Amino acid sequence: MLIDDQVSPEEARAVELGLLAFNEARIGPSREEPVRLVVRSSDGAVVAGLLGLTRWRWLYVAKLWVAESERGRRLGTQLMERAEQVARSRGCTHAWLDTFEYQARPFYEKLGYRLFGTLDGYPPGYRQFYLTKPL
Repeated sequence: MLIDDQVSPEEARAVELGLLAFNEARIGPSREEPVRLVVRSSDGAVVAGLLGLTRWRWLYVAKLWVAESERGRRLGTQLMERAEQVARSRGCTHAWLDTFEYQARPFYEKLGYRLFGTLDGYPPGYRQFYLTKPL
């Protein structure tokens, strides 16, 4: 046997599919679908966006970004509300996300998210917070 750190995209996909098959055999189909939303300015430039996925009736918000020049205009709130709407339409019952302590924990808490975990020292000198919300 050889452990190799040179992994092709196809080989990485084989690992993902193997784990997915293992999980789905025990808890049912994941029905994973991406959630991808952007806000465009009048000239078509992307000024905000949300990337995530729905899986096993949960929404995971992986990334939420709003350009500095556009902050304070409720774009982040609108993106979160739209992602939650998409998740509900797919039968999701809960959402979760993570955020570094210097990012947006108070913003998410205003939207009804509650802390369920903290990872101290990630990144070094900071903490990562994990939050959840019923939909």
